[in-house]
Amino acid sequence: MSFFSPKLGIDLGTTNVLVYVPGKGVVLNEPSVVAVSIEQNKSKLLALGTEAKEMVGRTPESIIAYRPMKDGVIADYRVTEAMLSHFMRKALRGNPFRPTVLISVPAGVTSTEKRAVIEAAINAGAKNAFVVKEPILAAIGAGIPIHEPSGRMIVDIGGGTIDVAVVSLGGIVTSASVKCAGNKLDHAIVDFAKKQYNLAIGDKTAEEVKIHIGSAVSVEEEEKMSVKGQDLVSGLPRTVEFSTNELVHASGRELREMMGAIRKVLQSTPPELASDIVDNGIILTGGTSQLKNITELVYRRTGVQAKVAKDAYFCVARGTGIALAHLDTYRKSIIAKS
Repeated sequence: MSFFSPKLGIDLGTTNVLVYVPGKGVVLNEPSVVAVSIEQNKSKLLALGTEAKEMVGRTPESIIAYRPMKDGVIADYRVTEAMLSHFMRKALRGNPFRPTVLISVPAGVTSTEKRAVIEAAINAGAKNAFVVKEPILAAIGAGIPIHEPSGRMIVDIGGGTIDVAVVSLGGIVTSASVKCAGNKLDHAIVDFAKKQYNLAIGDKTAEEVKIHIGSAVSVEEEEKMSVKGQDLVSGLPRTVEFSTNELVHASGRELREMMGAIRKVLQSTPPELASDIVDNGIILTGGTSQLKNITELVYRRTGVQAKVAKDAYFCVARGTGIALAHLDTYRKSIIAKS
């Protein structure tokens, strides 16, 4: 039966697209990047995903490599459609039938933005398309029993947005979505290199530095890393050593904004559910939840213990798969076509 109506769950992120097939797991994990060549005022799609990401910062003037998703929503409709079509075909591996697709969207998404995602999926070849808010999917993927009458707080920190929600009885009680997450931390490191060391580095380098020696709070035993870039004065290549606490200081504003989203949701949570959250703790999911010591920062700012979910990076994708496998259970409470 499943052969005739394939199902795909898509974690449509600002940084990466993950495709989940029920029964198989995550079958595709590629950067949400496209490379377009512009010649004689015409644009032509050259590469998508991993191939396109390798071109970022390395292309001639006639080729642009960029992300068609901005802050978790579609910024370039036509290109996102082409990207979805490409990833869906790749995931279906020759299955000729149009799939039922379930796609994640940020908690703060507007109905217009939701429609844009659904239309893009249908035009990309889906038979049916549903959208579900990321915190709900992250909670399902993290194994949280969302249908229980108990307050659970989920914080999904991706590349474009931090989505915070309190979930109870299968729905979102209160939530906030702030367009400040992993990518903004990368930009803060780029700015720091420029201001502090007169060094120009790319977003890709900044992301590597963040992953290797970044932290959410200052540490006693700092790590160091050599960073290569271009000297802004001489224009020549140069290497500088960055340390952990420098990066913590550099990304302070962004980290404060992210923690502000969590505090805001806690402050608007009904007292009964707030006491549940103190008991259950805060669950962190998403790629940026892997930042070292982020649970410590959450505890310092909120007074509530936090823990990173198992396989946090894949929680939303896994949530799409579970919701698809039990469509009838989840359809009423969380899935809407528009």
